Amino acid sequence: MSTTDDSFSVTHDPIEIQRPSLKERWWHIMDTWKVGIIPLPLFVLAGALIAVDCLGGKLPSDIVVMVATLAFFGFACGEFGKRLPIVGKLGAAAICATFIPSAMVYYGLLPDVVVESTTKFYKSTNILYLYICCIIVGSIMSMNRTVLIQGFLRIFFPMLCGEIVGMIVGMGVGMALGLEPFQIFFFIILPIMAGGVGEGAIPLSIGYATLLHMDQGVALGRVLPMVMLGGLTAIIISGCLNQLGKRYPHLTGEGQLMPNRANADASVSQSAFSGKADVTTIASGALLAVLLYMLGMLGHKLIGLPAPVGMLFVAVLVKLCNGASPRLLEGSQVVYKFFQTSVTYPILFAVGVAITPWQELVNAFTVSNLLVIVSTVSALVATGFFVGKKIGMHPIDVAIVSCCQSGQGGTGDVAILTAGNRMSLMPFAQIATRIGGAINVSISLLVLGNFLV
Repeated sequence: MSTTDDSFSVTHDPIEIQRPSLKERWWHIMDTWKVGIIPLPLFVLAGALIAVDCLGGKLPSDIVVMVATLAFFGFACGEFGKRLPIVGKLGAAAICATFIPSAMVYYGLLPDVVVESTTKFYKSTNILYLYICCIIVGSIMSMNRTVLIQGFLRIFFPMLCGEIVGMIVGMGVGMALGLEPFQIFFFIILPIMAGGVGEGAIPLSIGYATLLHMDQGVALGRVLPMVMLGGLTAIIISGCLNQLGKRYPHLTGEGQLMPNRANADASVSQSAFSGKADVTTIASGALLAVLLYMLGMLGHKLIGLPAPVGMLFVAVLVKLCNGASPRLLEGSQVVYKFFQTSVTYPILFAVGVAITPWQELVNAFTVSNLLVIVSTVSALVATGFFVGKKIGMHPIDVAIVSCCQSGQGGTGDVAILTAGNRMSLMPFAQIATRIGGAINVSISLLVLGNFLV
């Protein structure tokens, strides 16, 4: 049976599938295939150009070449750590970005020209301090004023409780393992809580050399591995806390120590960041961070306060007194986001190459040392968690700040907060590391010199 009515006839036009052009496919690769933040084609190009320089026997240590070099290796190590099963979510990216380069230097897997240029650039530019000042100032300017005040007033109590409990637990574990109490405290526990290398391990080694009549190099060789292992333990715990926060969101403020109560000031601070700051505003935000750090350096010359801590206090004062306009606050926040996203892994790579001795770390890997270190750091962090919760703070965020009490100085803070995905806590981390470490070292050396020697 046939139908001749035209109303029933259907015409099927062939569906034309538009294939993306070569240009669009290239753009897709550039925008979606990345190593860290670097588009894959640019990553390959950077690797090729670095290889050409290395084969030529010289890799310039100027900032232009070093930006490409540190970005290439830093994001490669970070991406490798992120993709590791299980541990990739527990802070392995920060660990890999710091310790893989250190191991590569020790085993000769990194070209000598890369090691020499990276070390020269890192030590001659002090780029870590530029990173820290931009992170500190930007994170402070991003905070709610009321929460900032409450956080600074309350954070000291969990820190103090954590240190006391950590010392007690560490001493107990060490003595149970048959170690001497003097060795446990002064050569394992105190270095962990001393505030890193420059502000902790080195002053301790100088003090030990004077008071215990030993060579400073020997003292530093015994102290430094404990600092590094304590920092490594803190990084791992911080990564675990981040995962705990994802599973139990009510325990974390995602970078806020205090519950963000609704108030007028909160609404102002939240509306300040639009993400549309112009270039001049961003430049002004960067200059604000640099000038505040210079004020911190001036304070160091006058009263001996570490420059990052002096800068931190001045930045808090500027924030509390409304000394920066909303536009300038926004510029500081953009600078903070840029450094957090783009500079962290390159900085960690430079730290691993320039100042992280792999052999000393390996030598300290004894069962007794590890048990004392892990128990000390775990007790410190757990105490911060429960005390913070008891006094109305977000326990996971307080615990991550407590991790920084065992960190490897400013570089340790960066790695710990990166593993915990809480870079906005950098101001509190600096208090835990710099002020807490300085107090621990000063009091301990005073006791050692006057009562124990």
